[in-house]
Amino acid sequence: MKGLLTAILTLATLCVASARQAPDDSTNYGWKNDLTGNVTLTQASFVNWQQGGENTLAWQAKVNGNFVRDEEKYNWANQIKATLGFAKVGDQEARKSADEIFVESVYTRKRSKLLNPFVAVTAKTQFVSGFEYNDDNKTKISRFLDPGYFTQSLGLGYKPNDRLQTRFGVLVKETITSDFPVPFADDASTVEIEKTKVEPGLSSVTDYKHALREDIIYTSKLDIFSDLEAFNRIDILWENNITLNITKIINVSFEFNLFYDRDLSSKRQIKQVLGLGLSYAFIE
Repeated sequence: MKGLLTAILTLATLCVASARQAPDDSTNYGWKNDLTGNVTLTQASFVNWQQGGENTLAWQAKVNGNFVRDEEKYNWANQIKATLGFAKVGDQEARKSADEIFVESVYTRKRSKLLNPFVAVTAKTQFVSGFEYNDDNKTKISRFLDPGYFTQSLGLGYKPNDRLQTRFGVLVKETITSDFPVPFADDASTVEIEKTKVEPGLSSVTDYKHALREDIIYTSKLDIFSDLEAFNRIDILWENNITLNITKIINVSFEFNLFYDRDLSSKRQIKQVLGLGLSYAFIE
Protein backbone atom coordinates (compact mmCIF):
# COMPACT_ATOMS: atom_id res chain seq x y z
CA MET A 1 0.00 0.00 0.00
CA LYS A 2 2.90 2.41 0.66
CA GLY A 3 4.13 2.19 -2.93
CA LEU A 4 0.58 2.57 -4.21
CA LEU A 5 -0.02 5.72 -2.17
CA THR A 6 3.28 7.17 -3.40
CA ALA A 7 2.21 6.64 -7.00
CA ILE A 8 -1.15 8.27 -6.36
CA LEU A 9 0.41 11.32 -4.73
CA THR A 10 2.88 11.66 -7.62
CA LEU A 11 0.04 11.61 -10.15
CA ALA A 12 -1.92 14.17 -8.14
CA THR A 13 1.11 16.48 -8.01
CA LEU A 14 1.58 16.29 -11.78
CA CYS A 15 -2.10 16.97 -12.41
CA VAL A 16 -2.17 20.01 -10.14
CA ALA A 17 0.96 21.41 -11.75
CA SER A 18 -0.61 20.98 -15.17
CA ALA A 19 -3.79 22.64 -13.99
CA ARG A 20 -1.86 25.74 -12.91
CA GLN A 21 -0.09 25.99 -16.24
CA ALA A 22 -3.09 25.65 -18.54
CA PRO A 23 -6.14 27.75 -17.58
CA ASP A 24 -9.31 27.12 -19.54
CA ASP A 25 -10.95 30.17 -21.13
CA SER A 26 -13.28 28.28 -23.44
CA THR A 27 -16.70 29.82 -24.06
CA ASN A 28 -17.96 27.42 -26.72
CA TYR A 29 -21.25 26.00 -25.45
CA GLY A 30 -23.38 23.11 -26.70
CA TRP A 31 -22.82 19.41 -27.35
CA LYS A 32 -19.30 18.06 -27.81
CA ASN A 33 -19.39 14.41 -28.83
CA ASP A 34 -16.87 11.77 -29.83
CA LEU A 35 -17.24 8.04 -30.44
CA THR A 36 -14.29 5.87 -31.45
CA GLY A 37 -13.82 2.16 -32.06
CA ASN A 38 -10.58 0.19 -31.84
CA VAL A 39 -9.72 -3.37 -32.90
CA THR A 40 -6.47 -5.12 -31.98
CA LEU A 41 -5.47 -8.48 -33.49
CA THR A 42 -2.44 -10.66 -32.64
CA GLN A 43 -1.57 -13.90 -34.47
CA ALA A 44 1.39 -16.29 -34.35
CA SER A 45 1.75 -19.61 -36.19
CA PHE A 46 4.52 -22.26 -35.94
CA VAL A 47 5.29 -25.19 -38.26
CA ASN A 48 8.26 -27.40 -37.37
CA TRP A 49 9.74 -24.53 -35.34
CA GLN A 50 12.68 -26.07 -33.47
CA GLN A 51 12.84 -23.39 -30.73
CA GLY A 52 9.29 -24.21 -29.71
CA GLY A 53 6.15 -22.14 -29.53
CA GLU A 54 2.39 -22.47 -29.72
CA ASN A 55 -0.05 -21.07 -32.26
CA THR A 56 -1.73 -17.98 -30.84
CA LEU A 57 -4.68 -15.89 -31.92
CA ALA A 58 -5.94 -12.98 -29.84
CA TRP A 59 -8.29 -10.09 -30.53
CA GLN A 60 -9.79 -7.22 -28.61
CA ALA A 61 -12.47 -4.70 -29.62
CA LYS A 62 -13.11 -1.46 -27.78
CA VAL A 63 -15.63 1.38 -28.10
CA ASN A 64 -15.26 4.64 -26.20
CA GLY A 65 -17.80 7.44 -26.37
CA ASN A 66 -18.10 10.84 -24.69
CA PHE A 67 -21.21 12.99 -25.01
CA VAL A 68 -20.92 16.30 -23.20
CA ARG A 69 -23.32 19.22 -23.13
CA ASP A 70 -21.63 22.32 -21.76
CA GLU A 71 -23.76 25.39 -21.10
CA GLU A 72 -23.26 28.62 -19.20
CA LYS A 73 -24.99 27.37 -16.04
CA TYR A 74 -24.44 23.61 -16.18
CA ASN A 75 -22.40 20.75 -17.65
CA TRP A 76 -23.79 17.30 -18.39
CA ALA A 77 -21.07 14.75 -19.19
CA ASN A 78 -21.83 11.17 -20.30
CA GLN A 79 -19.33 8.42 -21.02
CA ILE A 80 -19.64 4.86 -22.26
CA LYS A 81 -16.84 2.30 -22.52
CA ALA A 82 -17.23 -1.20 -23.90
CA THR A 83 -14.41 -3.74 -24.27
CA LEU A 84 -14.40 -7.42 -25.25
CA GLY A 85 -11.47 -9.65 -26.13
CA PHE A 86 -10.53 -13.32 -26.43
CA ALA A 87 -7.25 -15.23 -26.76
CA LYS A 88 -6.64 -18.76 -28.08
CA VAL A 89 -3.32 -20.48 -27.35
CA GLY A 90 -2.46 -23.83 -28.93
CA ASP A 91 -5.27 -26.39 -28.77
CA GLN A 92 -7.01 -24.68 -25.87
CA GLU A 93 -10.42 -23.16 -26.39
CA ALA A 94 -10.61 -19.41 -26.70
CA ARG A 95 -10.57 -17.69 -23.31
CA LYS A 96 -11.77 -14.23 -22.38
CA SER A 97 -8.97 -11.68 -21.98
CA ALA A 98 -11.00 -8.45 -21.58
CA ASP A 99 -14.66 -7.73 -20.86
CA GLU A 100 -16.21 -4.52 -19.55
CA ILE A 101 -19.29 -2.34 -19.94
CA PHE A 102 -19.08 1.00 -18.15
CA VAL A 103 -21.55 3.89 -18.26
CA GLU A 104 -21.20 7.19 -16.37
CA SER A 105 -23.35 10.32 -16.24
CA VAL A 106 -22.32 13.45 -14.31
CA TYR A 107 -24.42 16.60 -14.01
CA THR A 108 -22.60 19.68 -12.67
CA ARG A 109 -24.27 22.95 -11.75
CA LYS A 110 -21.95 25.91 -12.33
CA ARG A 111 -21.86 28.12 -9.23
CA SER A 112 -18.26 29.36 -9.29
CA LYS A 113 -15.21 29.23 -11.53
CA LEU A 114 -13.56 26.21 -9.89
CA LEU A 115 -15.82 24.48 -7.31
CA ASN A 116 -19.31 23.36 -8.32
CA PRO A 117 -21.91 20.90 -6.99
CA PHE A 118 -22.56 17.68 -8.93
CA VAL A 119 -24.65 14.53 -8.99
CA ALA A 120 -23.41 11.39 -10.71
CA VAL A 121 -24.49 7.83 -11.49
CA THR A 122 -22.46 4.92 -12.86
CA ALA A 123 -23.11 1.33 -13.96
CA LYS A 124 -20.57 -1.42 -14.63
CA THR A 125 -20.84 -5.05 -15.72
CA GLN A 126 -19.61 -7.41 -18.47
CA PHE A 127 -20.81 -8.91 -21.77
CA VAL A 128 -20.22 -12.66 -21.44
CA SER A 129 -19.60 -15.28 -18.78
CA GLY A 130 -16.23 -15.56 -17.05
CA PHE A 131 -14.58 -18.83 -16.08
CA GLU A 132 -11.88 -20.05 -13.71
CA TYR A 133 -9.67 -22.70 -15.33
CA ASN A 134 -8.08 -25.56 -13.37
CA ASP A 135 -6.32 -28.30 -15.35
CA ASP A 136 -8.98 -29.62 -17.76
CA ASN A 137 -11.90 -28.20 -15.79
CA LYS A 138 -13.51 -24.79 -15.95
CA THR A 139 -15.93 -23.21 -13.50
CA LYS A 140 -18.22 -20.32 -14.32
CA ILE A 141 -17.64 -17.44 -11.88
CA SER A 142 -19.47 -14.48 -13.46
CA ARG A 143 -21.80 -13.42 -16.27
CA PHE A 144 -23.74 -10.40 -17.57
CA LEU A 145 -25.04 -8.32 -14.61
CA ASP A 146 -23.72 -10.97 -12.23
CA PRO A 147 -22.11 -9.06 -10.68
CA GLY A 148 -23.40 -5.63 -11.59
CA TYR A 149 -22.09 -2.48 -9.93
CA PHE A 150 -24.11 0.74 -9.57
CA THR A 151 -23.26 4.00 -7.79
CA GLN A 152 -24.99 7.29 -6.99
CA SER A 153 -23.01 10.22 -5.65
CA LEU A 154 -23.17 13.94 -4.97
CA GLY A 155 -20.65 16.51 -3.83
CA LEU A 156 -18.31 19.16 -5.22
CA GLY A 157 -16.43 19.10 -8.50
CA TYR A 158 -13.20 20.90 -9.42
CA LYS A 159 -12.29 21.60 -13.07
CA PRO A 160 -9.55 24.19 -13.61
CA ASN A 161 -9.16 23.36 -17.33
CA ASP A 162 -9.99 20.83 -20.04
CA ARG A 163 -7.16 18.50 -18.95
CA LEU A 164 -8.06 17.92 -15.34
CA GLN A 165 -11.31 17.43 -13.49
CA THR A 166 -11.95 15.88 -10.12
CA ARG A 167 -14.92 15.42 -7.84
CA PHE A 168 -15.35 14.50 -4.18
CA GLY A 169 -18.49 13.61 -2.29
CA VAL A 170 -20.71 11.04 -0.63
CA LEU A 171 -21.51 7.88 -2.56
CA VAL A 172 -23.72 4.81 -2.31
CA LYS A 173 -22.45 1.70 -4.12
CA GLU A 174 -24.69 -1.29 -4.84
CA THR A 175 -23.39 -4.68 -5.92
CA ILE A 176 -26.02 -7.08 -7.26
CA THR A 177 -25.56 -10.77 -8.01
CA SER A 178 -27.72 -13.76 -8.83
CA ASP A 179 -25.75 -17.00 -9.10
CA PHE A 180 -22.41 -15.76 -7.71
CA PRO A 181 -22.96 -13.95 -4.40
CA VAL A 182 -19.53 -15.13 -3.21
CA PRO A 183 -17.23 -13.21 -3.25
CA PHE A 184 -19.01 -10.22 -4.76
CA ALA A 185 -21.95 -9.49 -2.44
CA ASP A 186 -22.16 -12.02 0.40
CA ASP A 187 -21.19 -11.02 3.93
CA ALA A 188 -19.14 -13.91 5.31
CA SER A 189 -19.94 -12.91 8.90
CA THR A 190 -23.65 -13.78 8.51
CA VAL A 191 -25.38 -17.12 8.03
CA GLU A 192 -27.67 -15.83 5.30
CA ILE A 193 -26.34 -15.64 1.72
CA GLU A 194 -26.74 -12.04 0.56
CA LYS A 195 -27.09 -11.37 -3.17
CA THR A 196 -27.10 -7.59 -2.81
CA LYS A 197 -24.55 -5.42 -1.06
CA VAL A 198 -25.07 -1.71 -0.32
CA GLU A 199 -22.07 0.38 0.76
CA PRO A 200 -22.36 4.08 1.68
CA GLY A 201 -19.16 6.06 1.95
CA LEU A 202 -16.93 8.78 0.50
CA SER A 203 -15.67 8.87 -3.07
CA SER A 204 -13.09 10.75 -5.11
CA VAL A 205 -12.84 10.52 -8.92
CA THR A 206 -10.13 12.27 -10.92
CA ASP A 207 -9.89 12.34 -14.73
CA TYR A 208 -6.82 13.61 -16.56
CA LYS A 209 -6.15 13.86 -20.30
CA HIS A 210 -3.06 15.38 -21.86
CA ALA A 211 -1.61 15.45 -25.37
CA LEU A 212 2.10 14.82 -24.74
CA ARG A 213 2.58 15.49 -28.44
CA GLU A 214 0.14 15.98 -31.28
CA ASP A 215 0.15 12.22 -31.92
CA ILE A 216 0.56 10.94 -28.31
CA ILE A 217 -2.34 11.13 -25.85
CA TYR A 218 -2.21 10.14 -22.18
CA THR A 219 -5.41 9.57 -20.19
CA SER A 220 -5.77 8.61 -16.55
CA LYS A 221 -8.69 7.94 -14.21
CA LEU A 222 -8.27 7.50 -10.47
CA ASP A 223 -11.33 6.27 -8.57
CA ILE A 224 -11.12 5.98 -4.76
CA PHE A 225 -13.90 4.79 -2.46
CA SER A 226 -13.95 4.36 1.31
CA ASP A 227 -16.74 2.88 3.41
CA LEU A 228 -15.04 4.56 6.42
CA GLU A 229 -14.66 1.27 8.32
CA ALA A 230 -10.88 0.96 8.05
CA PHE A 231 -7.95 2.38 6.09
CA ASN A 232 -7.12 -0.96 4.45
CA ARG A 233 -10.68 -1.23 3.13
CA ILE A 234 -10.24 1.67 0.69
CA ASP A 235 -11.12 0.56 -2.86
CA ILE A 236 -8.84 1.94 -5.58
CA LEU A 237 -9.12 1.74 -9.37
CA TRP A 238 -6.40 3.53 -11.34
CA GLU A 239 -6.65 3.33 -15.13
CA ASN A 240 -3.89 4.65 -17.42
CA ASN A 241 -3.65 4.65 -21.20
CA ILE A 242 -1.07 6.03 -23.62
CA THR A 243 -2.01 6.05 -27.32
CA LEU A 244 0.41 6.77 -30.17
CA ASN A 245 -1.39 7.58 -33.41
CA ILE A 246 0.88 6.34 -36.23
CA THR A 247 -1.68 7.23 -38.90
CA LYS A 248 -5.30 8.33 -38.79
CA ILE A 249 -6.48 4.72 -38.31
CA ILE A 250 -3.38 2.86 -37.01
CA ASN A 251 -2.25 3.31 -33.42
CA VAL A 252 -0.16 1.73 -30.68
CA SER A 253 -1.59 1.75 -27.17
CA PHE A 254 -0.33 0.80 -23.73
CA GLU A 255 -2.83 0.24 -20.93
CA PHE A 256 -1.97 -0.11 -17.25
CA ASN A 257 -4.71 -0.68 -14.66
CA LEU A 258 -4.28 -1.11 -10.92
CA PHE A 259 -7.19 -2.34 -8.82
CA TYR A 260 -7.49 -2.95 -5.08
CA ASP A 261 -10.62 -4.21 -3.34
CA ARG A 262 -10.07 -6.16 -0.12
CA ASP A 263 -13.49 -7.80 -0.45
CA LEU A 264 -12.22 -9.61 -3.57
CA SER A 265 -8.51 -10.02 -2.80
CA SER A 266 -6.08 -8.89 -0.10
CA LYS A 267 -3.51 -8.20 -2.83
CA ARG A 268 -3.51 -5.54 -5.51
CA GLN A 269 -4.59 -6.57 -9.01
CA ILE A 270 -2.66 -5.35 -12.06
CA LYS A 271 -3.53 -5.47 -15.74
CA GLN A 272 -1.19 -4.46 -18.59
CA VAL A 273 -2.04 -4.47 -22.30
CA LEU A 274 0.23 -3.44 -25.19
CA GLY A 275 -1.39 -3.49 -28.60
CA LEU A 276 -1.17 -2.40 -32.23
CA GLY A 277 -4.59 -1.81 -33.66
CA LEU A 278 -6.97 -0.08 -36.03
CA SER A 279 -9.04 2.85 -34.78
CA TYR A 280 -11.98 4.59 -36.40
CA ALA A 281 -13.81 7.73 -35.27
CA PHE A 282 -17.55 7.42 -35.81
CA ILE A 283 -18.18 10.86 -34.28
CA GLU A 284 -15.61 13.56 -33.54
